[in-house]
Amino acid sequence: QVQLVESGGGVVQVGGSLTLSCALTGRSVSASTMGWFRRAPGHEREFGAAISSRSSGSNNVYADSVKSRFTIFRDSAKNTVDLRMTNLIPEDTAVYYCASGVGIILSALRQPHRYNDWGQGTQVTVSS
Repeated sequence: QVQLVESGGGVVQVGGSLTLSCALTGRSVSASTMGWFRRAPGHEREFGAAISSRSSGSNNVYADSVKSRFTIFRDSAKNTVDLRMTNLIPEDTAVYYCASGVGIILSALRQPHRYNDWGQGTQVTVSS
C-alpha cells in the first residue's frame, strides 16, 4: 500500500525559506512521478512542482508562480521528495500536499487527477 507523509511545514516570515519533505512508502520515489500541490484558503488546489520518474528522465516542472523560488528534488536513499522554498511571500500560504503517480506523461504532470496517492498535507504560513 502506497502512503505519503509530509513534514516540514510551519510559520515563516516574508522572504524566508522552508523545506518540505514527503516520505513515500510502498513504492520507490525513483519509479514514481512525484508532485507538490497546494490549496490556499478560499482557493482551488493548484499545482506547484513535479518531478517525473527516473525512467522518464527526472524532468522537473514548476508552476509559473513558484518558478525560480521553489526546487523539487528526490532523495532515493531516503525515498523522499523534498520541496525547497525560498523567498516566500504571503501568497504562498497554503496547505501543501505531496502526490505520487505512475506513468504520468510529461504534459500531464500539472494535472492533479493524474496522481493516485496523496498525503494529508502540511500547513505553510508566510507572515508579513
